[in-house]
Amino acid sequence: MKLWAYRIGWKEQGFCREGRMREALRLFKEMKGVNPNHVTYTTLIDGYCRVNDLGEALRVRDIMESKGIYPGVVTYNSIIRKLCEEGKIREANRVLNEMSEKNVEPDNITCNTLINAYCKIGDMGSAMKVRNKMVEAGLKLDQFTFKALIHGFFKVREMDSAKEYLFNMLDVGFSPSYSTYSWLVDGYCNQGNEELVMKLPDELLEKGLRNVSVYRALIRRFCKLERVDCAQRMFTLMQGKGIAGDSVIYTSLAYAYWKMGKVNAASDVLNEMYKRRLMITLKIYRCFSASYAGDNSILGFFWNHVVERGLMSKSILKDIKQGKLQSNIN
Repeated sequence: MKLWAYRIGWKEQGFCREGRMREALRLFKEMKGVNPNHVTYTTLIDGYCRVNDLGEALRVRDIMESKGIYPGVVTYNSIIRKLCEEGKIREANRVLNEMSEKNVEPDNITCNTLINAYCKIGDMGSAMKVRNKMVEAGLKLDQFTFKALIHGFFKVREMDSAKEYLFNMLDVGFSPSYSTYSWLVDGYCNQGNEELVMKLPDELLEKGLRNVSVYRALIRRFCKLERVDCAQRMFTLMQGKGIAGDSVIYTSLAYAYWKMGKVNAASDVLNEMYKRRLMITLKIYRCFSASYAGDNSILGFFWNHVVERGLMSKSILKDIKQGKLQSNIN
């Protein structure tokens, strides 16, 4: 009987994750002779939240409590996440108060969900209050906390605070993603403060971070913003530090010049790339095709030119044209 119940529960979780709530509910009703437990109800609640049926999720929560089974932090997290997704932050805080009344301690997911919701609407005061309560409760800020706060400060144009949290993120051992660096580049460029971006690698160097990933992210974003002069300056600074560029950096610069109509400059970059035996991989192709999806004709000519230079396999281009490879970024 226990094995049968386990199999039913496992299938129910799978259906709920896939949003197949009819099948999940059918399995739930088939659990004769086995009492649904905390996991069973929480799985259903999370499933209904995933298919945007918050009303049904709350109804299942009420049934759960009527059976003497009370929600834990995982159950509450599903509800709070859905409320925040719908912009119902006040209701989410009511649920948070309910957790407190029932002695259910919030975890990192609870706090990050609220912080992210406040950051999205630019309410950094409330976001910081949740952040402070999080620390007071003995919870540690994780990479999701830092990313949400950096994005939030970017949205309200408080770039010094965004940079401060980037540094804090590095201090505790987390590595910022390309999008995190992009927010700093975008924010400072929007304020006309490109020079502050130029100083960023040296500031990071003081914190012990000296690798190509920082330059790659900054150069790539400058190219995307069509600030090729800034990208080239950053590339020169990088080389001056004895750091060699990789395929992403060279491809970013070459395509930025190509798009501007500076074919000779693009060719120079590709020539250097060829000398260094750097190749454009399928992953790079997919990344660029997704990032520059609106540049189909220009990008198509660029890829053809790259193949002619021997920098990308002709078989990859053939498969691309035949539609065997999907242009999506991981």
